Amino acid sequence: MSTQLSNEEREILEKFERGELRRADDAPKEMKSAQIAARNTFNKSRRVNLRVTERDFNLAHVRAREEGIPYQTLLSSVIHKYLTGRLAERGD
Repeated sequence: MSTQLSNEEREILEKFERGELRRADDAPKEMKSAQIAARNTFNKSRRVNLRVTERDFNLAHVRAREEGIPYQTLLSSVIHKYLTGRLAERGD
């Protein structure tokens, strides 16, 4: 079986094989977040059409890429957290 890796994937694999990567300090939190996102991917019950500004749409895509999740999952998570009172404002 032949596996095609992107340049980025190949670079990561090479660093891993050389022992240059280390576990993130917040790895357990990141793994829990990924598990929730994966679980929510299959936990859909209703489709919603939502209109947002072009700017918000682009920001959602950027943030989702940073989080490593689909933008639909990110938006669903934000809505769910807001409705359940778990969405916290950032204290910048």
